[in-house]
Amino acid sequence: MRCTQPIRRSAQLCPQKTATICGDRVRTFTESKDRISRLAGALQASGIKEEDRVAILSLNSDRYYESYFAIPWSGAVVVPLNIRWTVQEHIYALNDSAATMLLVDDAFYGIVDDIVSGIDADIRIIYMGDGDTPEGAFGFEDLITEARPVGDAGRRKDDLFGIFYTGGTTGFPKGVMISHSNYYSSSMALMAEMNICQGEVRYLHVAPMFHMADAAISMANTISGNPHVFIPAFNPAQIVEKIQAHSVTDVLLVPTMIAMLLEDGCLERAKIESLKKVIYGASPMTEGTLTAALRVLPGVQFYQAYGQTELAPVATVLRPEYHVLEGERAGKIRSAGQASLILELKIVDADGNECEANDIGEVLVSGPNAMLGYWNNPEQTQQTLKDGWVHTGDAGYLDKDGFLFLVDRVKDMIVTGGENVYSAEVENVVSQHPAVLQVAVIGIPNAQWGEAVHAVIRLKADAQFDEEEFYRFCRAGLASYKCPRSIDIIDGPLPTTSVGKISKKDLRQPYWEGVGRNV
Repeated sequence: MRCTQPIRRSAQLCPQKTATICGDRVRTFTESKDRISRLAGALQASGIKEEDRVAILSLNSDRYYESYFAIPWSGAVVVPLNIRWTVQEHIYALNDSAATMLLVDDAFYGIVDDIVSGIDADIRIIYMGDGDTPEGAFGFEDLITEARPVGDAGRRKDDLFGIFYTGGTTGFPKGVMISHSNYYSSSMALMAEMNICQGEVRYLHVAPMFHMADAAISMANTISGNPHVFIPAFNPAQIVEKIQAHSVTDVLLVPTMIAMLLEDGCLERAKIESLKKVIYGASPMTEGTLTAALRVLPGVQFYQAYGQTELAPVATVLRPEYHVLEGERAGKIRSAGQASLILELKIVDADGNECEANDIGEVLVSGPNAMLGYWNNPEQTQQTLKDGWVHTGDAGYLDKDGFLFLVDRVKDMIVTGGENVYSAEVENVVSQHPAVLQVAVIGIPNAQWGEAVHAVIRLKADAQFDEEEFYRFCRAGLASYKCPRSIDIIDGPLPTTSVGKISKKDLRQPYWEGVGRNV
């Protein structure tokens, strides 16, 4: 498996078909292949050697897409940087990966000097923006114009494709090593399971391109020869505009984005006829948000993909026929779906024994998409990757039909009075309260019970909220020990991580500071 192959194939089979649409720039697959081979030539001419690391710090764009292929085409390794990191986190990743080149766009060029000042070795800068090339940098378009095209370096199979840094909930992030086979096999599975190769598909890049989820769906669409449409970052008005202007059929969103689109009301106001598919993942979607989305977009197929960066990133898929609220399949909507085509999945207890159906344990995954390991971190690799199985750190269970039901991150489980409470279960109930827009459930210190269940809630605009009625609502749907004992109501959005997950670490911090628990 070689991750540059889809570009050559698409240029051969559909040379004049649109490959990318970014603002006023529209390019065919033939043009994209030529630009990619020229950029690869420019990288080689500048001294990039096989397995050198080349980092990207940019919002979504066609140039980001081209770089994803040009870097391995040149023989180098892709290092996408998280756009929400601090300067110190960028410095850490660049030093850790020993990157020798950084591609950066207008949105981040202002912090380049601060980043470079903290890097241990020399690093060359390629400017991906639209203005004049700054002094000391190489211009992205100039390099493509002046360079000669080169042949593919031929990296494949277990060769390292990229280092994808995780969010880093404690300390600095870990670099997940993804091979060509990891990336390609995961993308092929998604292509088949989500019908990405069927009919006229146009994919809109909304989720950040540094993230493995967008990378995999992007590759699946490239394998299928589908056009890619880009917006720089999540923006409700731009999403609607691009869907209408370019007949977009497919989009990948994280649940917080879907919640924000629903809150904005743009999906209900707009006339959207082309949209056929919404893929969501990166974090669980509460049942209340999902129910609202199904109501607003009744003709759209919803697919959930669960996984993590270490799996490039797919583990399970929940197909549209299970996104129903009534009938014999209705209960599956609370699940994360079934094991992807390419892998095996099992649940194990604390002693490593495989669990029976409906028993809760840790989710383990094995397949060709399982990472090579963590960059420069053999100890963490040994803890996570054992005998070919990735230990996800997620708690869940498999029902008799092989559907995975996630209940929490293992570390996020709340232990109150000796009872285990899984926040996802509580959030699903709370999210269905008519006044609730967003909710996160965490454990906070409690002298009597050790931990108490606490809900952080954002209300819908103009909602009427009665606290006693809220507690009655919860008791009607949950065992008493699972019900929130206290709540906080906040005005703005709940804090999120760089990929749009609600950051429970940030929510817990004020309560556990000085208590001695690692949050």
